[in-house]
Amino acid sequence: MKKWTRWQDWTVVAAGAYAALSPLWTTQSGASMAFLVILGALLVIAGATNLAWPGLPAAEWAQAVIAIVLLFAPWLGGFASAAGVAWSAWIPGAVALIVTALAIRPSTEEYRHHHMTTAH
Repeated sequence: MKKWTRWQDWTVVAAGAYAALSPLWTTQSGASMAFLVILGALLVIAGATNLAWPGLPAAEWAQAVIAIVLLFAPWLGGFASAAGVAWSAWIPGAVALIVTALAIRPSTEEYRHHHMTTAH
C-alpha cells in the first residue's frame, strides 16, 4: 500500500473537513458546533494518519469510532431536531463509517503481510 493514495482515507478527510467547517453555513443548536468542529477535525487527523501510514488497523478502527460518534452526535449533543445541522453530522459520519469499513480489511491484510514477512 502506497502512502497518500487510498481514496477511502481522502474521502474521510473530506467528510471530516465538511463536518468541521459546516458551522460556517448552518444554524447551530445545542452543542452542535463543538461536536462538529471537534469530531470533524479528529476525522481529518485520522484520515491523514491513515494516508501517511497505511496498514495500521488500529488507526482504521479509531477512525471508525470517531465516525460512529459523529453519526450519533445529533442525539448526543441535543441537536437532532435541528435538521440542517443534524444532517451535517449524519452524512459525513455515515460516509466516513462506510469508507472506513471498506478500508479495514485491506489495512489489516497489509499489516499482517508486512509483519509476517519481517518476522521470518
